[in-house]
Parts: sequence; C-alpha cells; structure tokens
Amino acid sequence: MCGIVGIFKIKQQTQELRQKALKMSQKLRHRGPDWNGIYVGGSAILAHERLSIVDPASGGQPLRSKDGKLILTVNGEIYNHRELRGQLKDEYEFQTGSDCEVIHALYRRCVEKLSGIFGFALYDEANDCYLIARDPIGVIPLYIGHDDEGHLLVSSELKGLEGFATAYGQFPPGHYFYSRDKDFTRWYIRAWM
Repeated sequence: MCGIVGIFKIKQQTQELRQKALKMSQKLRHRGPDWNGIYVGGSAILAHERLSIVDPASGGQPLRSKDGKLILTVNGEIYNHRELRGQLKDEYEFQTGSDCEVIHALYRRCVEKLSGIFGFALYDEANDCYLIARDPIGVIPLYIGHDDEGHLLVSSELKGLEGFATAYGQFPPGHYFYSRDKDFTRWYIRAWM
C-alpha cells in the first residue's frame, strides 16, 4: 500500500502549490512509511508515500524514465512485470527493479497489457500531458477532483482531496484519463460486460 497525489493543469508553478501537494501527501503518510518523494515541474506536481515491497533499494517514486521526461507515481502492484520486461527489454532501458517501471515502457502503447492492482498518475514532461489510470475492478482506491483554480487533483484516499478540492469523486475502475482526450476512457473491456 502506497499513497499518491497529483496536481495537474498548473498554469504557473508556485511555492504555494508545492506546499499544497505536500499537505495533501501528508494526509496519506500512513500508507507509505518507507519513503516519500515529490516532483515539481511543467504543469504538474506528483507526490508519493511509499511502502517498499518490490525493489526496496531503487524503486523510490516519483519514478523517472532514463531521459527524465516521464514521471510516474503508482499505488499497487503489476503482477506481470517480469513478463513485460522480457518483451520490452529491446525497446526500453529499465533503470530499476521496480514492477511499476513497465508503465513507462507501455505509456505510448496500452494500459491493457498491465495485469495487477493499481492506481497511477504519469506526467509526460516533453509533451506536457498526463495519463491517470486505475485497475480493472478498483481494488486500489483512487479519487479525482478539481479546485477553484481549475487544477485537476488526484489522490489515493478521499482525505487527500478534502479541504483542497471543491468537487471530487471516485476515479472509475478500469478507466484511464488522458489529458489530450479530456474524458475518461474505459480500457478494461470484456465480452461478458
């Protein structure tokens, strides 16, 4: 269990916004006693409270791609990460042993290949866009909201948004939100649905 927080659609970075993200993240400190980290840049802030399970030595988050342009914060576990690493090793140079790093490698392809329980927020610094996703049946909690300044906020727990977001709700299971699409997309689709 970890805790993630994200603030997106930032027009101008300020110390106040950074402090806001830190206060949101502090409300989730009980979810991740082993590590905490924050990324501030572009039009996004990502914070992470970590419980170290897979790759305790090098899996600290927010996790950056080798070129530093993809920033990721995840709560959950990717069950098929070893299989995906094998498939993607010629296309992506992995930097850690973290199960979550495969999300970087799959970012421009498809969330559908992930098997596991997760809620994540990924910021693409080079293209100034973001992707937020949740596991198929919503095992991992994830909430989304907006504040009065028009920022989009995400948090692993509702209390991470309380007092900061003026409108909020549950992020739908089996969906992703890509900033360029501007709406939720169901990625988990089965014939029996």
